[in-house]
Amino acid sequence: MLQTYKAVVVEDNHDLRFLYTFKLENEGFRVRSTGNGNDALQLIKEFKPDIILLDLLLPGISGPELLARLRQEEWASDIRVIVLTNVSKNEAPQTLRFLVVDRYIVKAHHTPSQVVEVVREVLNEKPT
Repeated sequence: MLQTYKAVVVEDNHDLRFLYTFKLENEGFRVRSTGNGNDALQLIKEFKPDIILLDLLLPGISGPELLARLRQEEWASDIRVIVLTNVSKNEAPQTLRFLVVDRYIVKAHHTPSQVVEVVREVLNEKPT
């Protein structure tokens, strides 16, 4: 039996959030999403995803702050994270360099289908 992966999309742009959620669900993922950093913390704690697609610029707490809080929690330490943003890696907050991120994707350079491919790559690297 194939494993059904769980993903959380944290994206403040409603249309992009819907698009990534739709693409992932279409690929068999169980997906939850939110557009707010504060809501994301609770959602992730309750849903316990295998992977998070995380925007950096969010209302509430920022993506880097959200990730820093998650990495302090034992239950969240092995959740895979893909930063999905339009902030170039050179312009990303310095604090992000010290947090565990599996991939850094600039949204403008990747189609939603390519993002799903990257999600699959990251999860295939995950120990079973």
